[in-house]
Order: sequence, then structure tokens, then C-alpha cells
Amino acid sequence: MPDNAAIKARGSIRKRPHKPQSLETDVRLGRIVRVLTSYPTLVISGTKLAQEIGATRSEVWRLVQQLRKLGVEIAGRPASGYQLTAVPDLLLPELVDAMLRGTIFAGHVHHFYRAGSTNTLAMEAASAGAPEGSVFLAEQQTGGRGRGSNKWHSAESTGIYCSVILRPALPPADVLVLSLAAGLAVHSAVAAMGAGLPPDLKWPNDLLIGDKKFCGILTEMSAEATRVRHIVVGIGINVNQTRFPEELQPIATSLQFTTGSEWSRIELCAALLKSLDREYRALLSSSGAHADILRRFEQNSPMARGCQVHVEENGGFSGVTEGLDPRGFLKVRTKEGLRIVYSGTVRIVASS
Repeated sequence: MPDNAAIKARGSIRKRPHKPQSLETDVRLGRIVRVLTSYPTLVISGTKLAQEIGATRSEVWRLVQQLRKLGVEIAGRPASGYQLTAVPDLLLPELVDAMLRGTIFAGHVHHFYRAGSTNTLAMEAASAGAPEGSVFLAEQQTGGRGRGSNKWHSAESTGIYCSVILRPALPPADVLVLSLAAGLAVHSAVAAMGAGLPPDLKWPNDLLIGDKKFCGILTEMSAEATRVRHIVVGIGINVNQTRFPEELQPIATSLQFTTGSEWSRIELCAALLKSLDREYRALLSSSGAHADILRRFEQNSPMARGCQVHVEENGGFSGVTEGLDPRGFLKVRTKEGLRIVYSGTVRIVASS
């Protein structure tokens, strides 16, 4: 889900009956995992599981089979009972929501095993009145969207594919800073995991390790002339990918690929949402938050100042970056003078 500097405004979304619908994951799957995780050394009978999740024994058997297809390692059978043999790293609401207490996202987590695009799901839900703080997570996207016609490669259960609904009391002209704040939230979440990684922010919404992207952000909104109806912030993070399609290998990386060790997607997802909650609350409540976001973005973005770039906008132009203007747009000094980048792809030019 890469970026969009000029936040993309979307109208009503027409249903496409010829494409398969994204079906939300049965919440009872997460309840089964929670119960089995609570008793890791015990075999839990099918009857006990049925009582705990409010289902029949036959339904428990069917749900356990679904979990096994999702890669959850569960030993046992209906006659003898069930036991987890490994803690799953699925972004199930029962597992994620427990770590979000006190945030605007608590109690609003929706999970999909397979979805076309979490941003599309969130935009449709927002238009239908879904509450602020609604979170849409997918194990896999079949149509993950990026800027323009770009796609976001969404390998099954290896990344974080997350979209959230926000309803800020902001004019549309001030929304870019929210996208920059989302980038800072990802930066903070990765740092909080303690791996010692130094991710770089690339204006407006990419995060890099070295010169390769591991995270992209797509912000879309529905707005009137003077107020925002709702904003969807979509965040795609390459977490445990160990390989990429050939065309992405020169430009993409993942956290595991960089560090050589597997990451907990559950912990990283919770850290991300808690960090985003802090950034969002501060932006709405503090008069100095806007300027502080711009300052911190520049601090964590080597390309924001003194970097040779080429901007693919209005025929294209090249120059050296000079930081962000008060609205959050990128300033580039060209031979003809200072130019402000409102949209367009910004590419870092390698020094010779």
C-alpha cells in the first residue's frame, strides 16, 4: 500500500458482483486459540471448548479444521481433546485486541483470512457508518492497492496488511500531516521491538531499510469542501517475507530478511496501532503537534534535506531537497528556483 502525497479522495464505491467477496473471519476461531493458549500444557476436551466459545462439539471440530488450514498447529481429535503445539502468529481479534486496551482501536478489530484490499473494505465500512477506530486486518490481499495503478505484494501470513478508519475534525487541506504521522507511528513501532533497525522515512509515506522499501502507506479520504467525513489509513509492512517476486527483489525487503530472525506479527501490529493512537490523539489535542510531526519526520528522513532527487511530476524535474513546508509538502531546490512537490513519485538519485 504505497503512499499518495495528495491524499486520494474517493467517492462511493460500487459493488463488483463478479469478484469474490471478502468474508470476515469467524470470531470463534480466535476464541478457540485464546482458550488453548490459556492452558498450554493441558489437553482441552471438545466439550470444554464448546462451552467456552458458545458452540457445539461438531462446530468446534469444524473450526479446529479451519485453524489447521490456516497453519495453526493443534494436536488431538474430538474424542481425546485438543492442545496447541505452537503459538500461532495470526492477527486474530482475540489476540490483537487484548493488547489495545485504552486505544481508540480497542474492540473494533476485524480480521479476514483473504481480502481483496483492506483499504477498500475500510472505505466501504466507513461510508456505511462504521465507528472511528475500526481496524481491518488481512492475512492475505488478492488486490492490495498502492499509489496510482501500483499493487502491493501481500504474501500470505507474512506481512501486516492493515487499514483503520479515522474521523478527525480537520479540514481536508490539513490531512497530509496525518499521513506523515502514520509513517512516524510505523517507525516508532519497529523501534519499540528492540531489533536495533534504523528505518528511514521517505516522503511522503514509504519506509526504507537501506535503499529498499519494507513499508508503504496509502491514505484515502471522503470529504466535503471544509471538513473530512472519514479517512482510511492503510499500512502494509513486509515482516517475515524471505523472498519476493523477481521484479520486486531490487527494491523490496522485509524485517526478517534484514535481521535474519522471525518477527512476531501480533506484537508488531499491536505496537503499530498503539503508536498510531498516540500520534492521532496528540494531533487532535495539541496545538503544537502539527509542527512537531513535521520536525520529527525531517529528523528521521535522510532524504528530506540535502538529497538529490528526481520528481516525476509535470514532465519531471530534478533538484536537492530542502525540508518540508508548513503543510508537510516537500521543498526541492532546482536550477530554476524552489519548487514545492504536491504529488508525483519522488526518486532518490544515486550520487556518482
